Amino acid sequence: MTGPLPGLEVHHQEAPDFYDRNPELADLLADSISPGERELLPKGWSILGKVIIVKIDPQIESLKARIGEALLEIYPRCSSVLLDRGVAGPFREPDREVIAGSAKTETVHREDGVVFKLDPAKVMFSAGNLQERMRMGRLGGGETVVDMFAGIGYFTLPMAVHSRPKKIIAIEINPVAYGYLAENVRLNGVDGIVVPVHGDCDLVTPRAVADRVVMGYVGTTDQYLDAAIAALRAGGALHYHQTVPEKLYPRKLEEDLAGAGERAGRSVKIERSARVKKYSPGILHAVVDARVDGAE
Repeated sequence: MTGPLPGLEVHHQEAPDFYDRNPELADLLADSISPGERELLPKGWSILGKVIIVKIDPQIESLKARIGEALLEIYPRCSSVLLDRGVAGPFREPDREVIAGSAKTETVHREDGVVFKLDPAKVMFSAGNLQERMRMGRLGGGETVVDMFAGIGYFTLPMAVHSRPKKIIAIEINPVAYGYLAENVRLNGVDGIVVPVHGDCDLVTPRAVADRVVMGYVGTTDQYLDAAIAALRAGGALHYHQTVPEKLYPRKLEEDLAGAGERAGRSVKIERSARVKKYSPGILHAVVDARVDGAE
């Protein structure tokens, strides 16, 4: 329709003003910070459900409240802003502080048709692992899978929702993460597929039952390779995640797998190596896919 609409008047503005849907953080703070502080402002952040998670340079941490309020202005649908200082401890618990908005940080994050309920102030969820979560959603159909570091269901849920394995044994030691894992299994309607197990995967990982083992953890993952290989049937697939210096990628991870295979008396064939994301300066989070045959 090109003509006028009945009952409506059309007004043409000579110099239209356009609404800026996403103002820049630096522009919102321009009147209250110095040029030097402006240069140190965060360039990016992640959003999980209604919670914004941001890293702030320690040199400008005194501005954290103002930065948090500005982010809520940019994203009015969000309710809280968390300052992220990293992770600590054997459970890899986040060190995070509410700097703006509500102190209630439990939220529901929806991604690729999967529902993740979590409290990002208490448990980890890496937005940078999205492509790997989506890849897991294409694998494992009809198989028995063991997810050794299931967390809240990072890889278990996409696989269960999209690929429909026969069974996923999802192991998690952190009691808070395990609670969310069990709840997320129900929320996604996959309780007939996923069996959540609360415990240390070094102690509770079953033996010789899996067609596929997922090791979605970094830092000390190599210490659990023996349990992972023992869980696999002959010809099973293994997804080994680990951090590694860029100059040693992928050789170091492939050596880890070869050594574990040798200890078990089983042959390990490397099928794929990939960079998941930059972990820290000079350090990668990488994944190696391998096929583990029976006893040599």
